Amino acid sequence: MTEKLSTTDAPVKQAAVPMVKAEGVHKSYGPVEVLKGIDLEVKQGEVFCLIGPSGSGKSTFLRCINHLEKINAGRLYVDGELVGYRQKGDKLYELKDSEVALKRRDIGMVFQRFNLFPHMTAVENVMEAPVQVRGKNRAEAKERAMALLERVGLGDKAGNYPSQLSGGQQQRVAIARALAMEPKLMLFDEPTSALDPELVGDVLDVMRDLAESGMTMVVVTHEMGFAREVGDSLVFMDGGVVVESGNPRDVLTDPQQERTKAFLSKVL
Repeated sequence: MTEKLSTTDAPVKQAAVPMVKAEGVHKSYGPVEVLKGIDLEVKQGEVFCLIGPSGSGKSTFLRCINHLEKINAGRLYVDGELVGYRQKGDKLYELKDSEVALKRRDIGMVFQRFNLFPHMTAVENVMEAPVQVRGKNRAEAKERAMALLERVGLGDKAGNYPSQLSGGQQQRVAIARALAMEPKLMLFDEPTSALDPELVGDVLDVMRDLAESGMTMVVVTHEMGFAREVGDSLVFMDGGVVVESGNPRDVLTDPQQERTKAFLSKVL
């Protein structure tokens, strides 16, 4: 349905350093421990899928990757650099908000809800961050925004406001907006969960094209078909821990853990 995203939109470093590395990551809200020691790695250029029941900690972990949530213990790295902290000796020092924001520019995030600016057109939504955050001139930013809208199949909707777009169209604008910042990593937090079933396919098509371009993606999803078809790695989480991980085809067709089997029996 769309022109494929070119590899220039998603440069992939040929390096051994994982794009994301979590070591014993813990996160609590008061007395409630949501993440109970997460260890995992996401390779450069990989599509990494997180599945599990609601409340298992998937979305919380995703938000920790770009420091929207602060971890309570452990280490979390993106492209070899600590997230949210600087280490001196054995101690960690939290970065200033301005330093966190600088690093967060390299991480695109697409939420369940589209969070578009309602008073801006589609093209204005896409070009806003490059102008305000990266200091791009408006003509250059608009040209790239138009190209990205074309690539997500919405070139003819550039002048429409969010209220004039369907949920699926708004989500594709949100993806284009995240790509406009030229991120090295894309995070998707159940990007199709708020959509009517008939609108899901167009969003997944865009994500498939993005995966084929070589973009590193961490995707929290209930779309098992997408995970099986597009994913390179899959983790099943429950109760704040990694229960099972592996190749998506293997985990989904022949799960080894009883908890994984019970979950998949209800969703497949």
